[in-house]
Amino acid sequence: MSSSRVPHKVLWGSIAAMLLIVIIALGVTAHLGLQHKTQSSLQVVRIPDHTGDLINQSALIDKHNSVVTYSVTSHVNRTSTVIFDMRQGLVCYKPDNQDSCFLRRMESLDYENVQSQLNKSEQQVRQVWVVGNQTEKHTEFLGVLSGSRVEASTLQEPLQSLCQQASVYWTRRSDGKSPGKQRLIYFCIDICFPSNICVSVCFYYLPE
Repeated sequence: MSSSRVPHKVLWGSIAAMLLIVIIALGVTAHLGLQHKTQSSLQVVRIPDHTGDLINQSALIDKHNSVVTYSVTSHVNRTSTVIFDMRQGLVCYKPDNQDSCFLRRMESLDYENVQSQLNKSEQQVRQVWVVGNQTEKHTEFLGVLSGSRVEASTLQEPLQSLCQQASVYWTRRSDGKSPGKQRLIYFCIDICFPSNICVSVCFYYLPE
């Protein structure tokens, strides 16, 4: 009687071991598939600017929230973040080397660029690779209104998370091509769009 129980125990033990192996194999396969899918959607943007230097840039497209986030790495390996938020109608600049965020209202061209990115995206959230072989580049000047500081806590996501440890200021576009010799340009952020147009956004401070 006892001798017949031993094979049953061995049989059930073997079945349990096989089931465990199958479950582990399925889990590993699913993980690798998900990892491959994630990795395939993460790409690095390398766009040559007008000087021939390469700009490292990635664009995270959030179709559900109508947000496009650009991460731009300069030639000195500093990464700045630029968020275009269609729902709030805002553009937010966060330079890597400063504890500050700078806001401006979106304009018609901004809406066109963002909508073009969203329309091309089949996924709700993805990162894209933008290739620019020949680019058209121009410069924009934004004056920082030092007296118009904004509390980061009053911003909505994703701007609040980006600027929660930073000082936030409104900016105003310069009417002319240049703010004038009396204005000192403090820094610029180069950003390129899928249309092969690159914009150098330069910031200077206005008196209160």
